[in-house]
Amino acid sequence: MFPCYLCGRLFSVNSIYIHEPQCLKKWRTENDKLPPHKRRPEPLKPDIKFTPEGKIDNQATIEANWLSHLEQLVPCRICGRTFNPERVEVHEKSCKGQAFKKFQDFKVEILQ
Repeated sequence: MFPCYLCGRLFSVNSIYIHEPQCLKKWRTENDKLPPHKRRPEPLKPDIKFTPEGKIDNQATIEANWLSHLEQLVPCRICGRTFNPERVEVHEKSCKGQAFKKFQDFKVEILQ
């Protein structure tokens, strides 16, 4: 099973090639509906990684997909935590901001 780099759903090898273009079209439509300041750059499809023997390196491919997912997260304007784009507005309505900032400051102190 292979995850879609846009929505994360799992598909068989044959189905992923049908799903991804449709999912990208839907992503573009939804992104174009957003106000200009909230539009995101189009996500890049991560490469499938191969071993030196020419086989698919599942672990490296999963890691590339995960990194692609992390790049799509949007930070909260108040506290800086990252969320899926459709959830950040819900979070910002109730964000207090200070708890995460204190945690980040604490983390920086530990690392120094």
